[in-house]
Amino acid sequence: MMDRIFETERLILRRWKVSDAANLFEYAKDPSVGPAAGWPPHESIEDSIYVIQNVFTGDEVYAICLKTDGKPIGTIELKLNGCAELAHADDECELGFWLGKPFWGQGIMPEASRELIRRAFEDLGMSKVWCGCYEGNTKSMRAQEKAGFKYQGKKENVDVPLLNEKRTECISLLTREDWSEMMAD
Repeated sequence: MMDRIFETERLILRRWKVSDAANLFEYAKDPSVGPAAGWPPHESIEDSIYVIQNVFTGDEVYAICLKTDGKPIGTIELKLNGCAELAHADDECELGFWLGKPFWGQGIMPEASRELIRRAFEDLGMSKVWCGCYEGNTKSMRAQEKAGFKYQGKKENVDVPLLNEKRTECISLLTREDWSEMMAD
């Protein structure tokens, strides 16, 4: 697998490594992070190693790292058709993300999202990028809006298998046309 690295003003987006497990655990153990995104808090570094080795394995999964120290503070992913719940065509994908709590409210997720959205449209030839979050996750909704996503509606009784519950999912979309208009402004 090719080791892709993307840079923004403040961030480096790179592949996860097992050596990142302690950093992942530091933020993923916080109960205000995972459950909002549909997964349980990590209980040990072993949980974090497992996730790096078995979950963060997609072609477009990246650790979000600050340029200042290079350490991971969150994850961002483009889920391609076949791995995405919301994308239904080969030229559609879904953006997923989470960020460690100490970094909330600093514009980090919109900055990281803009780079992966650029990748989706320019490098991967996508026509649509979908994004979802569970109802009540206002921070995720705000990050999506800042990245240009437009709210499309809700989906009721969505399975959240890792937490053994059902929730309402809020769905947003960014089309290539809307993105091109944003880039032209």
